[in-house]
Amino acid sequence: MKITVIGAGAIGSAVAGALLDVADVAQVQVCDARVRSLQAIRGQVQQHGRLRSFQVDARSLPELDPIIADSDCVIGCAQPQINPALAALCLEKGIHYCDLGGNDAILEEELALDEQAREKGVWIVPNCGLDPGLVDILCLFGVAQFDAVETVRLRVGDVPLHPEPPFNFRISWSAEKLLDDYTEPVHLIEEGALKDAEPLTNEERIHFPDPFGEMEAFYTGSGLLTLARDLEGKVRTLDHKLVRWPGHASQMRFLLALGFGEDRSIDVRTHLTYRDVLLRRMRQRLGGVYEDAVLMRVLIHGTKDGQERTLVYEMIDRYDKKQRVTAMQRCTSIPTACVAVLIASGRVPGGGVAPPEDVIPHQEFFDMIAERGLNITTTWYDGPVDVRNPVG
Repeated sequence: MKITVIGAGAIGSAVAGALLDVADVAQVQVCDARVRSLQAIRGQVQQHGRLRSFQVDARSLPELDPIIADSDCVIGCAQPQINPALAALCLEKGIHYCDLGGNDAILEEELALDEQAREKGVWIVPNCGLDPGLVDILCLFGVAQFDAVETVRLRVGDVPLHPEPPFNFRISWSAEKLLDDYTEPVHLIEEGALKDAEPLTNEERIHFPDPFGEMEAFYTGSGLLTLARDLEGKVRTLDHKLVRWPGHASQMRFLLALGFGEDRSIDVRTHLTYRDVLLRRMRQRLGGVYEDAVLMRVLIHGTKDGQERTLVYEMIDRYDKKQRVTAMQRCTSIPTACVAVLIASGRVPGGGVAPPEDVIPHQEFFDMIAERGLNITTTWYDGPVDVRNPVG
């Protein structure tokens, strides 16, 4: 298999490294406009014989065209805004494509390619990372084990292991994706029907094992659109909340209430918007390398074999000091690489546009990520339990 990764940033480089760990992948190509990023990725991986790099701007489709020509799959790890164009290029050339997802408008552009993709037998699979991605796959995998489902609660977040005041927060990879999550509508299900809610609302305290203890969780946009559509009428309640150190939601509400999330020019003499300024300052003050942890809990409550049961999946993944890989990089790159390999290898027949939870074989996927070190625990409880502290 030959797989091309577009974007050599924090996540793109990790995806390339995860692909090089798969013996069946004969060659990995990485494309990025930044020389330093391409040099860095060569320094991070040792299998240079299987890795090729190309200095090319992802927005320059004519330059990308010959590079991706004989790829079995292309993975979009650049800015989400270019995902639809990359998907359309791959579709034209008959190449499978997957990416890390984007906001609702970006996702709808990709979904509009479904009929053409079906006709050509090509898969376009957005939302392949951690959230959306792994969390959504876990959700449908768990739901399928019940006779009837009452409630689904999804809790996930990337947090610094050593929080520093006043923010107690760092940006794991994309400031743009973060602001989308904090400003886009939240899709959920209440009383069996789809409903939209405001992001950064409905805060709760949620407990994780030491050294984390009490954290906070709150609504975010986070790409739940397709999962909510899949489960409408099948579950009574579905909600998704982002996990952070306490206090983060109120800080972001303050900033956004001042208008710093608005895509409106700050002055007639400049093209900069308030959103541009906020993004730049967040990258400068909250970016960089740091030790982190990914906290994830998926709770499904319903009826199984005539009994009221609750299924809880949980994962706590920490920064890898030996490999110098963040938990967010691991938990995003490993699922993405596994989805791409499953598609590129021909193990997923057909074609079309759909998120990974609707496309890939769930059990095979979980076997693959477990082999690569993502440890997800599975616990069954009799009766209902509280997602904030299942064992409390």
